[in-house]
Amino acid sequence: MKKLKNQPVKGKDPIITSELVKEHGLSEEEYDRILKILGRTPTFTELGIFSVMWSEHCSYKNSIAQLKTLPRKGPHLLVEAGEENAGLVDIGDGLAVAFKIESHNHPSAVEPYQGAATGVGGILRDIFSMGARPVAVLNSLRFGKLSDPRVSHLFRRVVKGIADYGNSFGVPTVAGEVYFDESYQDNPLLNAMAVGIVEHGKIAKAIAKGAGNIVMIVGSKTGRDGIHGATFASEEISEKSEAKKSSVQVGDPFAGKILLEATLEVIASGIVVGVQDMGAAGITCSTSEMSARGNSGMVVDLERIPLREKEMTPYEILLSESQERMLFIIQKGHEEQAANIFKKWDIEAEIIGVVDDHPNIVIRLNGQDVANLPAEPLVLGGSGAPVYIRETKKPAYVEECRKFDPHSVPEPKDLNECLINLLERPSIASKRWVYEQYDSMVRTNSVQLSDGDAAVIRLKESRKGLALKTDCNAKFVYLNPRRGTQIAVAEAARNVACVGAKPIAITNCLNFGNPYDPEIYWQFTEAIAGMREACLAFDTPVTGGNVSFYNEGPNGAIIPTPVIGMLGLLDNVNTMVGSHFDKVGDFIVELGINREEIGGSEYLSMVRHEIVGDAPGINLQYEASLHKTCHDLAAKRLVKSMHDISDGGLAVTVVECLNGITELGCNINLTANGLAQIRKDHLYFGESQSRVIISCTESNLKEVLSVAKKNNIDAVHIGSVTGDRRIKIDSYIDLDVVSAISAYNKSIEKRMPIE
Repeated sequence: MKKLKNQPVKGKDPIITSELVKEHGLSEEEYDRILKILGRTPTFTELGIFSVMWSEHCSYKNSIAQLKTLPRKGPHLLVEAGEENAGLVDIGDGLAVAFKIESHNHPSAVEPYQGAATGVGGILRDIFSMGARPVAVLNSLRFGKLSDPRVSHLFRRVVKGIADYGNSFGVPTVAGEVYFDESYQDNPLLNAMAVGIVEHGKIAKAIAKGAGNIVMIVGSKTGRDGIHGATFASEEISEKSEAKKSSVQVGDPFAGKILLEATLEVIASGIVVGVQDMGAAGITCSTSEMSARGNSGMVVDLERIPLREKEMTPYEILLSESQERMLFIIQKGHEEQAANIFKKWDIEAEIIGVVDDHPNIVIRLNGQDVANLPAEPLVLGGSGAPVYIRETKKPAYVEECRKFDPHSVPEPKDLNECLINLLERPSIASKRWVYEQYDSMVRTNSVQLSDGDAAVIRLKESRKGLALKTDCNAKFVYLNPRRGTQIAVAEAARNVACVGAKPIAITNCLNFGNPYDPEIYWQFTEAIAGMREACLAFDTPVTGGNVSFYNEGPNGAIIPTPVIGMLGLLDNVNTMVGSHFDKVGDFIVELGINREEIGGSEYLSMVRHEIVGDAPGINLQYEASLHKTCHDLAAKRLVKSMHDISDGGLAVTVVECLNGITELGCNINLTANGLAQIRKDHLYFGESQSRVIISCTESNLKEVLSVAKKNNIDAVHIGSVTGDRRIKIDSYIDLDVVSAISAYNKSIEKRMPIE
């Protein structure tokens, strides 16, 4: 064993006091629980271990009881939610999809570039630590008012961080969403999702078992970056947060790429017992979680861990969140084989300990114990770990918002102007400024990208394809958390169905305020209930995900934002359907029912400058039938395009259907189809659910309507694609296509100052 530089030092531990316990984010009750578990006073290092492992970010202590009510089993699932680093879904032909979404909100608020970059890096490691090769990255972003200089700076740096890491790593960023609302002014959201493919026989587990097997740390050296990153993510953003930039990790995408290749090679060699990424809580988390899963213990020697900074203490080493590091359990006797593979890739790898048959994690420095803890009570859902169900209280604002009379809004005189203004709103406008910075074609598997309803990835040497989408209209969740979350799941599934895929599973990233606030916890529990009901209706079990609480700033909490990451499967990628109109003379059909619903709509936010009303209604069984209808139409190749009606309503949807095809136009007639009694602004800009705009040839119209009727879905021929380059809706909207598309595509770019 070579002698390593920058060896750790023991140092002098501070005395454990009530103030020190409080500084570590532990309550008196939790500290008493630690005393009972250990039967003694913890060392300073042990206190730090409990602090990070029992932080909200790692323990889910305020959410796990609710999360267990979600559907976690299904015909496609290979593991239940929480069993591994990511969800694992069987897609046939001996292949599985690993996918997961996680937040990096607090780091992105104080150090947007590295916060975003390491958010992408961390979720990618979760995927390839399962033996899966990453094939796609998605994201879901939320910011305050784009006119604010700080917000535009955060936006620019977050997008660059995502782009630089993904582009350098060599994985396509294929889809995402960006919304802007004042509630995110102090606390932006960065949710990153990654997807990978793995053969059934090459799946790796995050487990430590087999006494005498070798514990090996692989990848970058350990430094002081990211210490207490997990606890930082478990507190509110404040003026003091700027001083916590040291809690933000620093990423190296090139090291991450090499680590990917080495990891997949050593897993394929068959000598790996278990492997886990070192993310939140670093070595502490990976050693304890892997040991708990294997009902084993582990002995780790700190002096063997490669460090990049001098005189690091055991506390700092164990809590460091330095990036691009993995923990491997290698079969005893095969450590040299593993070392040679890592050497081939020029990756540092050191044996730092062994698996033991006792239940404790034993951390030593030069032969002396600095920590000796049972693994089970440290981990999510482990016996002895805290689990809370907090008080709930329905906020008064909910009923106040629902008293809003939609007819109290004066009818606009110029609906053309209304539509242009909507198209220019940052939450609706094209996100081309964002996705043009991403390399979306690397690895050449991408079939459809960010401007479609869902991204589609081709599986090479197979006819199959994956449809991927992130979704959440947080305004609906704010007004009606249960129904709003049902809509979030429904819209994600609808987007996947609109490309011709069958929705099969979800991951989620639940972004909320302080769970100790009864009104926030009511939002959370209602959202979980809505998610459960929607997932059961669509047969899309929850494979795992992330809970991010404490998303608050000096001006209050964010509006609740339960982001859904949806996975869909195309049996034949050649049946994929795009979202754009195709040819002059094609017929335009609306699936679903127009209702006079503008509560929580972007139109209402534009004219009232507030979120009021109630979320639109949704019938989950009807929505599921709509998904089947879209799938059937695609499979039978009856349609030219499909695009769901969502933000901005039907009028915005038809503009999006013409985006990039400015030689076409459309002529829509709604009032001739029994809708004359609905106010025109509500009809054109309302966001009633379970609706899709499709185009088809005249010869296929009859069969399209027949398929819809068979599935009990309303379908009406509402217009046709024209060649006059104008967008006409009844006699109330008549716009030049080029002007409308220009407003839509250039809005965000115009708002971004040059730095």
